Amino acid sequence: MSTPPSPPETAQADGSPVRIGALVPLTRPGWVEAGRHLLAGLELAVDEVNDAGGIGGRPLDLVVRDTAADPLRAAAAVDELARLGVAALAGEYHSVVARAAAARADALGLPFLCSSAVLDTLTDRPTDQVARLAPAQSHGWRIYADHLLGAGHHRIAVAAEPSVYWASGTRILRDHLTPRGGTVVELDMRTLTAADVCDALAGSGATALLLLVGAPEPAVPLVRAVRRDQRLTDVLIGAPAGQPEFPGWVDALGEDGAAIPFLRYLPERLGPLGTRVGSALRERLATAPSFVAFEGYDTVTVLADVLRAHGTDRVRTAASWPRVAVEGTRGRIRFSRVPGIGVLQWAWAPVQVVDRDPARPDRFRVLHSG
Repeated sequence: MSTPPSPPETAQADGSPVRIGALVPLTRPGWVEAGRHLLAGLELAVDEVNDAGGIGGRPLDLVVRDTAADPLRAAAAVDELARLGVAALAGEYHSVVARAAAARADALGLPFLCSSAVLDTLTDRPTDQVARLAPAQSHGWRIYADHLLGAGHHRIAVAAEPSVYWASGTRILRDHLTPRGGTVVELDMRTLTAADVCDALAGSGATALLLLVGAPEPAVPLVRAVRRDQRLTDVLIGAPAGQPEFPGWVDALGEDGAAIPFLRYLPERLGPLGTRVGSALRERLATAPSFVAFEGYDTVTVLADVLRAHGTDRVRTAASWPRVAVEGTRGRIRFSRVPGIGVLQWAWAPVQVVDRDPARPDRFRVLHSG
């Protein structure tokens, strides 16, 4: 059972800030590029909220904590932020880390709007404290599997590291592909080198290799090895978790990083709000914003709307998730209960399968939408 939430808000005649805790991977082994984009979106939205008068005249303040992809560090950060009196939590990119943060937030009665993590089982039990913007892994990865089938790939190899997230992805792919005539071949990255993967792949009959591994290591060496192996010239490399989304991928691999399909959560065309925010994010980041940056912006947009409408009391914030109806950068955001998912879920953010164009690796091609 959850512990009692913080005391109800009191009138703040002094204009003291309304604080939101932000969980972001900003140092290794966290995916630092993703963290930088997520934080840019969060900060841009906070600046715009404050330019528009804040929350009832009070400034919105983002209290950032680096999770470094460490679940224990994230749980400790949730405890600290709760003691600091934040009205809600936002952010986190890594699914396993977000899962630890969600469990702790639920126990403390602290509302948490998860920006980017996709693991279906974000909590072990249904909770009213946690809502999520990113599509559940099962939703996005089934769309990805449909793209593979549509492109003629029925025997799929997965090079997977050990984690709850990668194991969940492998299971989703197998459960979706097998009834449709597909086969999944698992390659265990605990024991295989990049050369071993190439040898196994050459003898497997697989026409696609999916990278269920971290970036840049070991994803980048795997791509290089497969691209240079003459036996594998017709094998598609795929990365459903989105490793090629960020500029560091092209910096590391150049042309070798192109034509690798991945999932991203953007519409084919942004509306007026998304276009304006995209321009502002590009200026902040000095590069094209990823979908993760838009997720960060939408997170604060939703929280600011909730806090304006219902105040900063944590009980009222959590109770308000089902009543959210906010125009975000990628569509209208509402939360609902989805079977098999214990948190309040936006069902769904737009999903695309894209890759980088071999002719221009800085440009994306939309291959499939779901």
